[in-house]
Amino acid sequence: MREVAVVGSAQSPGRAANRRDDMAGILLPVIRTALGQLGLDRDRIDFVCSGSHDFHEGRTFAYIDSLDAVGAWPPIVESHVEMDAAWAFYEAWAWLQLGHGDVALVYGVGRGSVPADLDQVVPSQLDPYYLAPLRPHQDALGGLQAHALIAAGLTSEREMAEIVARSRADAAGNPRAQVVGVVAVDDLLAAPYVAAPLRAHDVAPPGDAAAVVVLAAGDVARELVERPAWVRGLDHRLDGHYPGHRDLTRAPSAAQAGAEAARTAGFTAGQAQVAELHVEYSAQQPLLARALGLGAGVAINPCGGPLAGRPMTATGLIRVAEAARAVHTGRADRTLAHATNGPALQQNLVCLLEGDG
Repeated sequence: MREVAVVGSAQSPGRAANRRDDMAGILLPVIRTALGQLGLDRDRIDFVCSGSHDFHEGRTFAYIDSLDAVGAWPPIVESHVEMDAAWAFYEAWAWLQLGHGDVALVYGVGRGSVPADLDQVVPSQLDPYYLAPLRPHQDALGGLQAHALIAAGLTSEREMAEIVARSRADAAGNPRAQVVGVVAVDDLLAAPYVAAPLRAHDVAPPGDAAAVVVLAAGDVARELVERPAWVRGLDHRLDGHYPGHRDLTRAPSAAQAGAEAARTAGFTAGQAQVAELHVEYSAQQPLLARALGLGAGVAINPCGGPLAGRPMTATGLIRVAEAARAVHTGRADRTLAHATNGPALQQNLVCLLEGDG
């Protein structure tokens, strides 16, 4: 296996949906920042891979618009995934393993603002015969999962509120976050429900943003950055599509992805110092921590995480960027990035990163 590392990243500032900027307009300054920090020109990029969601845009092959920011010259080798860009990251890592190039650029563009009503879009990912025709509220399955976890004694509404309060406080020092500020747990618990037992703050707020991650192999990575974040383990798994056939208090695909990533990394998820978890609902954080074996010594989402801002289809890639940033800055030697796709943690990706020495 080739040594492959995250060498750089950039993200547009988190912000609430505005519907004004197109995909290229959001993405272009982020690509310029990511490449500029590394002193790279576009012709040094051997492979480009992206993630987005045509259903959010309301048209097929919508991601083509984003290629205006990538550039048509010099000619590029390019691919795309119709899901969170963390899976584009996996594809880019696999492409570099083939030895056809040394540098890959991965990006995700999230524009949750485009649909006038997300309740008309989110059900499209569900079973088309039984669930999609019911048109469940976008947070309905998240509410069912949270209820199951509380009923099983695996979390509580107070713990969920504590997670949100901690997230917003941690995000205060993160210029990329969308929702920040200190808020009292009791005030959070006094808020009305949106999908009981979920309150509005328990739902990661969608927004518009772009994220870019740059990967490089071997000696090229060492030339580009002083402390590369080496991808030591990377795996993704999925559970059954139909939520009613699953135990929503468990995330077996996350546990399996973590175990497989650990097998190649040489260290477990619990040995990471920082874990960036893609939680779309506050109740999912203790579930994922348990599935991945994260103990009290692991800092979870220290920059606020998705509960402080969730640009759709870019959130998982941002987890990789944040985990890598902790290695680049020396805040951690080993980190974990997690991404999810599909309803109620159906698909899960785990990436274990490590710095030299």
